[in-house]
Amino acid sequence: MLKQILSKLPRKSQKSDTIDSAETNSGNNNSNFGTGTQCTNSGNSLSSRLSVVKRVSSAVFPSSIMAGVEAVEPHLSFKDVSNPQKQNLFVSKLNLCCEVFDFSDPDKNTSEQDMKRQTLIELADFVSSGSAKFTEPAIAAMSKMCAINLFRVFPPKYRSSGTGGETEDEEPMFDPAWSHLQIVYDLLLRFISYNSLDVKVAKKYVDHSFMSRLLDLFDSEDPRERDCLKTILHRVYGKFMIHRQFIRQAVSNIIYRFVFETERHNGIAELLEIFGSIISGFAVPLKEEHKMFLCKALIPLHKPKSVGVYHQQLTYCVVQFIDKDPKLATTVIKGLLKYWPVTNSQKELMFISELEEVLEMTSVVEFQKIMVPLFRRIGRCLNSSHYQVAERAHLLWNNDHILNLITQNRQVIAPIVFPSLERNTETHWNHAVLNLTENVKKLFWDMDEELVLACIRKAEEENSTSSVAAEKRKLTWERLETAAGFQPSADYIIAPVKPAACYVAC
Repeated sequence: MLKQILSKLPRKSQKSDTIDSAETNSGNNNSNFGTGTQCTNSGNSLSSRLSVVKRVSSAVFPSSIMAGVEAVEPHLSFKDVSNPQKQNLFVSKLNLCCEVFDFSDPDKNTSEQDMKRQTLIELADFVSSGSAKFTEPAIAAMSKMCAINLFRVFPPKYRSSGTGGETEDEEPMFDPAWSHLQIVYDLLLRFISYNSLDVKVAKKYVDHSFMSRLLDLFDSEDPRERDCLKTILHRVYGKFMIHRQFIRQAVSNIIYRFVFETERHNGIAELLEIFGSIISGFAVPLKEEHKMFLCKALIPLHKPKSVGVYHQQLTYCVVQFIDKDPKLATTVIKGLLKYWPVTNSQKELMFISELEEVLEMTSVVEFQKIMVPLFRRIGRCLNSSHYQVAERAHLLWNNDHILNLITQNRQVIAPIVFPSLERNTETHWNHAVLNLTENVKKLFWDMDEELVLACIRKAEEENSTSSVAAEKRKLTWERLETAAGFQPSADYIIAPVKPAACYVAC
């Protein structure tokens, strides 16, 4: 009787126990990968290739979203699998490319590097063919693969120049891993530009943290990488509207750190190039945030010594702001005068060229607000001993719009500038500058002859007054020198008094 009862009870087989434990271990391994993709090949080589994926936080790329993905061998070709399996193979190949190699040693891991590069090329071809479907598992895998391969810490800069960033005379430095990085950047660009990409899902992985790390890469010393980043950031700004304000603020912070702290950054020119097109799309009237970006970020960018590296892009951004709001011309000119170089003639030439572009877009009303301090500075440029600066300042009168502004306000401008022209006629060493000075004086004669005569009389009076003052100073110095030459006798020398000793304990 007892045997009959025991025979009816279910018994666990050893085979069942083995299968259950295997599934449990498999699930644990998949959660460590962070993807949930099961691979049929259990060899040691594949395990070593995917071990780097374990370092990615499961909070950023959770494995739960991939729980339903069918296992596909990542080494298979897309041609060898059916259409329903291609999507799973796509995710598997992305996970396979998460291993990062050291390219400093060209003879190390060459076969693995070649295999990874071939896999990246297959992924790029698959995405460009339009067959890829960026579901949430695919978006997570793509974001993770790009993050692991691209986001890295750059080595310290050992350039001899102390100005920071690349200068025009320095040779660019190329990343030895570019053969892989280029394909990863191409994949990221195709991913961001994909027409059927669900932005609502993608923004969970291409988030603010992702964008912050992406912006950090603009400090790369490889110009090819910065060029790729420029295109990608522009696409992200156009497609992910939720990131626009964050991107603007993050770029502002990069500029603040560059201007006021380090003066070292390699990607300022590329960032300004992106912002040139962004500013052209600003709605009118401009928001206060955008005006603050001009005042607090763009105008102080004229301060660093390495402004020549990015001055062309900076000028374009400034002109775009004035095109949106002509009243900002006064703000820009005040900023130029504030940061006007004193000892750097090459910077001075750049400032005069930018000033001409700004004045071309300046109205008469705005010009009148700033013309007095502006032409005091231009007058000093006319007298510059550096002939290129003096020539460039004289050539402002060849611009029709600027000449029209000067003509309308000649009663104020001529008395400021004419003494500098007279001083050039008398003392400047360069014949080309002397000829340009005569041309400018002739323009003033044609504008208003009586005004020029009045300026000449005033200049003569100032010269006579200054000569009298100079003579008085000379006599004063002679009297001082005579008094200093008098040596008093020893009877009149007072001995120094020793301080009294303090007997009170302090």
